[in-house]
Amino acid sequence: MKTIFLMICLIWAGQLSIAQEFKKVSYPEGFTEQLNLVYTTVNDWEGKLDLYLPPSQKKGSPLVINIHGGGWNKGVKESQTGFSAFFNRGYAVANIEYRLTGTATAPAAVEDTRCALIYLIRNAKKFHIDVNRIVIMGSSAGGHLALMGGLLENNPIFDSNCPGVKNIKVAAIIDKFGITDVWDWAYGPYKTSTSATSWLGDKAKDQEFAKSVSPLYQVKKNSPPTFIVHGDADPIVPYQESVALKARYDELDVKCEFMTVKGGLHGKFSKEDDEELTRRIMAFLDSTGL
Repeated sequence: MKTIFLMICLIWAGQLSIAQEFKKVSYPEGFTEQLNLVYTTVNDWEGKLDLYLPPSQKKGSPLVINIHGGGWNKGVKESQTGFSAFFNRGYAVANIEYRLTGTATAPAAVEDTRCALIYLIRNAKKFHIDVNRIVIMGSSAGGHLALMGGLLENNPIFDSNCPGVKNIKVAAIIDKFGITDVWDWAYGPYKTSTSATSWLGDKAKDQEFAKSVSPLYQVKKNSPPTFIVHGDADPIVPYQESVALKARYDELDVKCEFMTVKGGLHGKFSKEDDEELTRRIMAFLDSTGL
C-alpha cells in the first residue's frame, strides 16, 4: 500500500514539475483556449493539441500550426509560447504534439503531423478557421515536420491513420532551421546525428525510405510558399541543409525566402535577430496574401 501511495506521489510530483516548468501561453483579451484536444489515437497513444482561438471572424480566422523541436526524441507542446505577433494579427494557433522516437520511430511523427493538419481542416467550421489561410511552422525537428506536413499536400502516403479529407493544403510554411535531408543529417559530411538514425529505427540503412521522409525530395512546382531561417554557425543542424532546400525551391521557381542569421547558433539568436526574424516572417506572410 505504501509503495502504491509513493508511486502516485511521484507521478503527481512529475506532472506538477512539468506544469511549473513552462510558462502558460499568453493571449489577448477575447481569445479562448481549448487544451489537449485529441486529434488522433494510435493504439493506446493519444495525439493532442492546444488550440488558441481569436474572437469569431465572419470569414474564419487564419491559423498557424506550430510544431516543437527536439530531434524527434524529446520536447513537449507546452514548451512553445511567444505567439504575440500572430495573435495580434487575429491568427488562431494550434500547438501540437507527436509521437517521439521512444514511442514510435519514423514515419510516426510525420503521420501525426498530417493527422493534426487533417483534423483541423476537418473541424475548420467548428473552430471558425479559414482553410485557405493555414500556415504550418516549426523549429529544428519541428521545422522538418512542418515542411513534410505542408509539402506532401494531397499525397496520402503517410495519412493511413487519418483518411477522409481529400483537399489538404497549407497557404505557407515557416521552417526554422529544420532538417531537410534526414539521410544527410544521419551520415553526411557536416554532421552524423544519432537523433536521425534513432528516429529512422529499423530503416536507418534504407536511403530510399530516408528520402521519403525528407522535405528536400518533396518540393514540387506547386509547393506552398516557404520561409526559411537558419543560423550559419548552427552546430546541431548544418546550415547547408537549408541552403540545399532553398536551391531546390529556386530550381523549381517556387516562392521562398531564406534568412541567414550571421553567427546564429541552433535557434539561439540575439534579441535584434529575433525581432528582425519576426518582422520578416510577417512581411513574408503579407506578401503571400495572408
